[in-house]
Amino acid sequence: MGQRGDRAPCLPLLLLMLLLAFCRGRIVRVPKGPLIRVLGTEVAIPCSVSDYDGPSEQNFDWEFARETDFVRIVSTWDSTFTSEEYQKRVGHGAIKLRRSSNDAVELVIKNIQPTDQGRYKCSTPSTDATVQGNYDAEVQVKVISDGLWVSGSKARSSTSLKLSEGDSFKLRCSAITTSPEHTHLHVTWQIKSGLSWQDILSLTHEGKFQPGPGYEERYRDGDIRLDTGANDTYRLSVSQASSVDAGAYRCLVSEWVRGADSSWQKIQEKSVEIASVSIQRTVLDVLISTSNLSVTERDSLDLTCNITTDRSGIFQAEVTWYFSGSPDDTLSDAQVLLSMDHDSVVSDSTLISLSHVDRNSYRLLVRDVGVEDSGYYFCQAAVWVPLHNGSWHKVVERTSAPVSVVVTALEPDYEVFLNASKTPKFSDDPTELECRITNAQDTEANIRFTVSWYYKKHLPGDDVATEELLATMDADWTLLLGDRSRERTQNGEIIFSKKAVDTFSLRIQWTSESDRGDYFCVISAWSRHRNNSWVKSKDVTSAPVSILWATQDYTLTVEAVKLKPFFVAGHTFEMTCKVSSKNIKTPRYSVLITAEKPLTDQSNPNGTTRIISLNQDSVVRLEDWTDQTRVDGVVLEKVQENEFRYRMYQTQISDAGLYRCVVTAWSPGGGGMWREAVNGLSNPIQIDFQTSGPVFNVSVHSDNLTIYQGELADLLCIITTDGMALEPDDMSFDVSWFAVRSFALDREPVLLASVDRRGIVTQSRRNGSSDLSLERISPLEFRLRVHGCEDHDFGNHYCVVTPWVRSATGVWQQEPAVKAKPVFLSVKMDVLNAFKYPLLIGIGLATVIGLLSCLIGYCSSRWCCKKEVQETRRERRRLMSMEMD
Repeated sequence: MGQRGDRAPCLPLLLLMLLLAFCRGRIVRVPKGPLIRVLGTEVAIPCSVSDYDGPSEQNFDWEFARETDFVRIVSTWDSTFTSEEYQKRVGHGAIKLRRSSNDAVELVIKNIQPTDQGRYKCSTPSTDATVQGNYDAEVQVKVISDGLWVSGSKARSSTSLKLSEGDSFKLRCSAITTSPEHTHLHVTWQIKSGLSWQDILSLTHEGKFQPGPGYEERYRDGDIRLDTGANDTYRLSVSQASSVDAGAYRCLVSEWVRGADSSWQKIQEKSVEIASVSIQRTVLDVLISTSNLSVTERDSLDLTCNITTDRSGIFQAEVTWYFSGSPDDTLSDAQVLLSMDHDSVVSDSTLISLSHVDRNSYRLLVRDVGVEDSGYYFCQAAVWVPLHNGSWHKVVERTSAPVSVVVTALEPDYEVFLNASKTPKFSDDPTELECRITNAQDTEANIRFTVSWYYKKHLPGDDVATEELLATMDADWTLLLGDRSRERTQNGEIIFSKKAVDTFSLRIQWTSESDRGDYFCVISAWSRHRNNSWVKSKDVTSAPVSILWATQDYTLTVEAVKLKPFFVAGHTFEMTCKVSSKNIKTPRYSVLITAEKPLTDQSNPNGTTRIISLNQDSVVRLEDWTDQTRVDGVVLEKVQENEFRYRMYQTQISDAGLYRCVVTAWSPGGGGMWREAVNGLSNPIQIDFQTSGPVFNVSVHSDNLTIYQGELADLLCIITTDGMALEPDDMSFDVSWFAVRSFALDREPVLLASVDRRGIVTQSRRNGSSDLSLERISPLEFRLRVHGCEDHDFGNHYCVVTPWVRSATGVWQQEPAVKAKPVFLSVKMDVLNAFKYPLLIGIGLATVIGLLSCLIGYCSSRWCCKKEVQETRRERRRLMSMEMD
């Protein structure tokens, strides 16, 4: 019973699949009938096939029956298929098949007749493996008489209209149908201005208005309308005709009927040409009666704009006057002066008036002209015509040629004189120039003067220097600074002022070498216009004034002298620097002491060290002196105005080298500032110590240079001496450990740790987990330990040792630093320790997952997947004894 219950759900699915397999088959389709067609028109009946087997291109046979028996018409694959009564029409092409795709054709009947009314059957020969579906389909065709009549106006079939631009016109056509069927008419007005007809406006068979492409906006504005009238007339109304409305017009009428599938079908179409319309453009000429004109300032400007048009009837003109600074400017760039619209309304203006002299003349009058009125004037005219709704339409617009108007200014007459009231004899002396207006005439209250200052540098030979603007004033006497003088003027070094109505001043407080050259001024006259604005009317330039003085080159001599010719380490070194200068006004000196150390000095690989300096104000500053134990060990002082003394106490062997004085001469500048004049360098003074002390050697040693991660690395810095033997208490060392993290020593060394001669250990900051320790294990041995080595601790390691030796006088002397040869420390990875914990974790996880899988399998087989098997009951009967049988 349990097995039958499991099979039961499969039976409906199997039956459904069998039903779908049997239902699938070829389907031949034709339109739903009846198909209503008009006598004498061309009829196309489509037929298609789907869900077929075999080749993609299918064949079709068409047959026709008026009552019961079908007669063969035409076939796509059998030329002998056509019956005798249709052979003539098929042979002449009156009946033919038109293939639209591999699985669809159309039966085309030209000039259908009443005898063609009946049933048409489309069938397809089978190409399927099994016969399934339908192989033919029928459609009923009904032929009705032609009841559609389309005509133009009653006067004649086609008229010719000649219109002017902006006119309106109306066209009429009549369309009526007497068809026995319930049909609708679709009326479309079309225009032909080229080779093809274009739709203007349609009244569809569904009663909707539909504008053609490009006519949507005119339809929305009401310029194009389609109205129906009595006697089945359809009237096209066009307003504001333009050149695009010229052409032939026709009325296209189509008749539509609703089919059996509720879709609309066009059964016939007729058209009639109504009129030929030509649009004549409106001629408009715009001309300013006056040619180029010159007017004196404060006079009046009188211009007249004349318009001429061939327009007749009712129209109005609109006139606008424009002003532009250039004859090539467009209307958008030009300024509108005044305008008069088609209602003769003039825009408001105080000094400009526009009047209508006669029907074709418009006068522009500008009173109290100024220089700013110079330019080009032109007028624009437009013709407006009234529309049927009372509004106005602009039909044409033209612009006149520009007329040049030059306004001659009433320029004042004056002269300009420039003189130097103060001239420099030396650098940093003051300079003052005065620019005066003389012989001024015709300077009324509406005239204002401003000044511009210019500078031109002297160039050798025939070279011409460009003029540089120092400062200029605008009409409001606002000072505008040039690039050359902006910073110095803001600092108060250059002063521009107006001393009197006719006098302008330029003062340079401290003249420098860069100020040598020619100076000139330009006086500008400004005129006040009627709008209270100021316009520059004239510029007058003065003669140049040269600012020059005799100059000589600066000279500076520096001599260095060693005061003590012989001394030993620990004594005081002393030298003086004597300075002499020429052609420098009240100089002051700044002194810098430098030392050129031997190239073996590790503290300064560049060779030159700046020790101490004293500026021109006698302020002392330590430069690159870094010995913290001898901060007060160097002194630089000023002995006389031109003599300086340098002392260095407790000299050491590391102080050996060439010492010089670098002197800079300064002269007083503007504003209490000092200006650098010239630099000088003294002769060198040498410090050389003759010593027969010990020679120190340094080496790095390690018992194991290849270690594993996490282990301890020991590196020893061993110092040995040659020559004179010293007691351990007379020697002390600064030890620094470095590492280069590369094989080829091509990277910068990294400081690991250092210990100074006092035993103070300093470690650099580390990013890893390993640690360092540095200790002194004997007087000549220093040990560096790397605890818990990591892979980034590899590289070349070396130590740098700076010995200190105590002299017989008890003074500690620093010896040159000694660098050991690097040794390479290699750090490897312990594979067993690295993979020990991942392996233990993996084995543990695998064991847990295996036990869990066994437990899930056991539980599933014990409780979840157990089947109850019903066994057949067996009868237990005892065997019968043979004796009893």
